[in-house]
Amino acid sequence: MSDSTTNLLLPYLMAAQAQKHITHNEALRLLDGLVQLSVKSRGLTAPPATPSDGDRYIVASGATGGWAGWDLNVALWTEGAWLRLPPRAGWRAWVEGEAVLLVRHGAGWQPMVPTAFDDLTRLGIGMEASAGSPFSAKLNSALWTALYAADGGSGDLTQTLNRETGTDDAGLILQTGFSTRALIGMFGSDKLRIAVSPDGSSFRDALGVDPATGIADQPNLPRFKAYTNYDNYVGTDTWTTLGINVAEYNDQGCFDAGTNRFVAPVAGTYLLGASLFFKINASGNARMRGRLVLNGSTEIRGSFGEVSGAHVSEATALWLQTMVALDAGDTVTLQGSFRAADGYFAANHTTFWGAKIG
Repeated sequence: MSDSTTNLLLPYLMAAQAQKHITHNEALRLLDGLVQLSVKSRGLTAPPATPSDGDRYIVASGATGGWAGWDLNVALWTEGAWLRLPPRAGWRAWVEGEAVLLVRHGAGWQPMVPTAFDDLTRLGIGMEASAGSPFSAKLNSALWTALYAADGGSGDLTQTLNRETGTDDAGLILQTGFSTRALIGMFGSDKLRIAVSPDGSSFRDALGVDPATGIADQPNLPRFKAYTNYDNYVGTDTWTTLGINVAEYNDQGCFDAGTNRFVAPVAGTYLLGASLFFKINASGNARMRGRLVLNGSTEIRGSFGEVSGAHVSEATALWLQTMVALDAGDTVTLQGSFRAADGYFAANHTTFWGAKIG
């Protein structure tokens, strides 16, 4: 029959044993030292000079003096002597100097809250992770901060999204109610893309950057170039909206050839311009004028121009250009007029163009 318990090695009272109180008190001392185990520290290799009764320590590796050979054991100071308590798997100890809870695992002590997680198959924070989303988090905010140099880091903060091949995807998918509304990254190619969607199924690219040249493209930027395909007769001193009726290109459908006007699809700053070519009617002295008009009535400041003197038919030109802030739905038309004599604005050469620049 054993003379001590299996797990805590508490001494048994034996039959016909004299002075049983000594054995009993020894068992109580062991219980007092082990139950609700809390140690002063785990960093000392030699006993402190002035311990207090009941002090406990996890002996650090490389122990010397009265603790020699007690590496990673628990040392208990009781009744003027150090008592060695060999730890068992699963023992828990609170380290007062560090405010950390340890558990005995294998040959050492490990934090109850692990400092590293390796080879997890899934992790859910505030929700259950799934095979399709092995890392899932349900929360209202998240913070990533650099490890500062004072804390042993470099002060940098980078995040890498790596894909297997150039035809795979690497990027951010932004959703509303789990329906995709925006994409930022490389999707199916090496081109950097920003794309948006109103419904989660159809997407339009707002920005693309070519990886070979670094040239940025805005394929859906409002922009147009249009011209008239007939000679526009205009009398003297009569401002007339020119029949700009053929669009060479018309991104976002912002130019209405039926009404000969540009319609701003969104608010912003636009660069607008025109080229007006003179075609003689009866006199080469007609003074050709042009301007851009906002919402059918207001001349846009800086858009007016005039050519005077003798003109050559289909060779004399007037160029206009200005920048203007527009609200969504604002319209701009190209108007022309003559002074001194009437004339034509030439077909195919008289153009109107514009683009959003901000």
